[in-house]
This record gives sequence, structure tokens and C-alpha cells, in this order.
Amino acid sequence: MDRTKNFAGLIALALTLAGCGPKPVLVVGSKNFTEQVLLAEILAQHIERRLHIPVARKFNLGGTLLAHTALTSGAIDLYPEYSGTALTAVLKLPPSKDPAAVMAQVRAGYRQWGLQWLRPLGFNNTFAMMVHGDIARRTGMKTLSEAARAQPWKLGAGYEFKQRPDGLAGLLAAYNLRTDGAPVTMDLGLLYAALKSHKVDMIAANSTDGLAAVLDVAMLEDDRHYFPPYECAVIARDDTLARLPGLKEAIEELSGKLPDAVMRKLNFAVDGEHRPPAQVAASFLDATFPAAR
Repeated sequence: MDRTKNFAGLIALALTLAGCGPKPVLVVGSKNFTEQVLLAEILAQHIERRLHIPVARKFNLGGTLLAHTALTSGAIDLYPEYSGTALTAVLKLPPSKDPAAVMAQVRAGYRQWGLQWLRPLGFNNTFAMMVHGDIARRTGMKTLSEAARAQPWKLGAGYEFKQRPDGLAGLLAAYNLRTDGAPVTMDLGLLYAALKSHKVDMIAANSTDGLAAVLDVAMLEDDRHYFPPYECAVIARDDTLARLPGLKEAIEELSGKLPDAVMRKLNFAVDGEHRPPAQVAASFLDATFPAAR
């Protein structure tokens, strides 16, 4: 009787453990918008393919400071970040226009937390102020300086953009840009819908947004160079890189493989074609590293 119970218990335990699957060796995180989730999925799949280890995903963590806290606390091991964002929002340093200088500053600044910035992925996702295409065609408007001399704008922006030091307040001051009432803040995924429905007539979007390439919008030139560079790279914990030989080399295989045009195409596959990020990531990796399939 007791032996039967013990045997049944062992079977139940074995089935439970089998259902749990392999324990993740590292955790990849992301902030809460399409490009971040897509990049994090590309990283997770690439690491799984190269190192043959189980990788956990903690996506949609929130904004920059939440993702940074997850990384420094060890809740995640790595995530993609943007150099200008790290410089101003995390390190609280003044904006700089030199991409190499910004990258050097953030690499040095992040050492205090035992974190490494790896080689950039290949694109610069700067903020991009966009207006209706019909407004740009009617006025011939191409720059933010020209926009500042025109109408007061019903401006839409993400929550983080309204608060960060390289965001809304500095932009309005740099260009003396006039707004029609208080700027409307919303989730990043709602900006283009708000522009299309005329809830707003200018949005603070991103230069690598996939929808920007297919919707009737015009990206205004930052002719006074207000925004710093936002080169995207992976930040990883030192202890994780030391614990997993080959991890750094695997991640840096992606360096330069994601220029602006490729990132826009991938983002559109998710936002415009409504394909799952995991599927888009797998297709990208299959095409980029065919020998590894």
C-alpha cells in the first residue's frame, strides 16, 4: 500500500517537473513598445539558437527607469536601450550631439552598476516630430523651425516624452513651438491613430516606426539638432556575461545587422501586418543567419 502510494507520488512529481520544462539560464527584458519587444525577441531567439540554452522573456516592463531597475536588480540579464535615453534619463547628463561621445559616456557611466554596453545594433531611433501629410503638402513645411512659425499645434506625445529632459519641454523651448492647449499624452501605440483621426495634428513619434513609412505623415527635420543620438545597443550584466561564455560574442553577431530601414520594416510587420513578434523575429534570423537554421 505504502509502496504504491510512493510510486504514484514519484510519477506525479516526474510529470510535474517535465511539465515545467528546462529552467531558464538567462532572462531577456524589454520596455513596453513594439520595437523593444521585437528586439528582445530577436535577442532571445538568437541566444537560444547560438548557445542552446533556455531563455526566459520579461517583456513590456514599462518605461526606461523600470527596465533599468529590473536590470540592476538582476530581475533581467539584458535588454536593448538607446544611448541618448541612457545619457539623459538614467545618467541625468546634458544632451550631446556626438554619437561616439554619447556612447563613451554611457559605457563609462553604466560601469557603476556592473553593466556593459555591447556594440550597437545598427540603427539610430531618434524622436521624430510628425504632422499630417496634407498639412506638409499644403504648406511645403519640412522642418521644425518652419512648423514653429506656423499654426499652434495640437500635440500628442507618449508619457515618458513629456517628462524626460530631452523631451517635450526642451523641444518647445528650443524651437519656440506653440501648442493649442496642453499636449495630449497617450500610449505610444495610439499616437498614429490620434493623428489619423485629427485628435492631434503633430505627434512625437520615433524615426524607425514602421507605420511612418506607409501612413500619410510627414517627418519634420530637427534642423536645430535638438535631439541627441539614440543608437540602440544591448546592455548586459557583467556577471551574466562572465557566467555564460560566448554570450557576448553571440549578441554582437547582431551588430550592424539592423540599420534604420530594416528596423522600420520589422516594426511594420508587427504594427502594420499584425504578425506576432516571435514570427517576425524568427523570419529575420532565418534570413540573416541562414547557415544556423
